Amino acid sequence: QVQLVESGGGLVQAGGSLRLSCAASGRTFISAMGWFRQAPGKEREFVARISWSGLSKDYSDFVKGRFTISRDNAKNTVSLQMNSLKPEDTAVYYCAAPKYGNNWTNNYWGQGTQVTVSS
Repeated sequence: QVQLVESGGGLVQAGGSLRLSCAASGRTFISAMGWFRQAPGKEREFVARISWSGLSKDYSDFVKGRFTISRDNAKNTVSLQMNSLKPEDTAVYYCAAPKYGNNWTNNYWGQGTQVTVSS
């Protein structure tokens, strides 16, 4: 079992920045980690993910150039630096990790952290 705990959400004005962090416990090796988000009335959507080495990163089109994902394997953490935030980035952000290898169809999930961007 893997436990994921997010932190760093909050309220910020449009154009501002926030940094989300996720601490993983329960397993020393987690091949990939990532972030998803869910806005009110919408389905959960992919935001970004990163490989174990940190060399492979993927971003959704709507955050490319604004968000940066990183990880610290020594601390078993993954972070999401969010810059140039927009009101449409308002959502609950979830940390996630595949249960098996890099198969993202079956994941561990954190409890979520609220990000609110005011206009």
